[in-house]
Amino acid sequence: MIRKHSATLHGHRTSFSLEDEFWAELKTIAASRSIPLATLISEIDDHRPTHSNLSSALRLHVLSWMKAAIQAR
Repeated sequence: MIRKHSATLHGHRTSFSLEDEFWAELKTIAASRSIPLATLISEIDDHRPTHSNLSSALRLHVLSWMKAAIQAR
């Protein structure tokens, strides 16, 4: 199910929509790095291409993280 989430990034509120599975993986990534989820989302936002939206950037980050984990095996 897709849900709307909100976050404050650099002092500005923003919202994005993500499937529950992607949201859960973002939480796992943040926990594995011992950083707050908001920090992870800010990092992803800071490094996304200007023409992409935040929801897509978050999904691509999860995909990249999971691919790297598979290759590390």
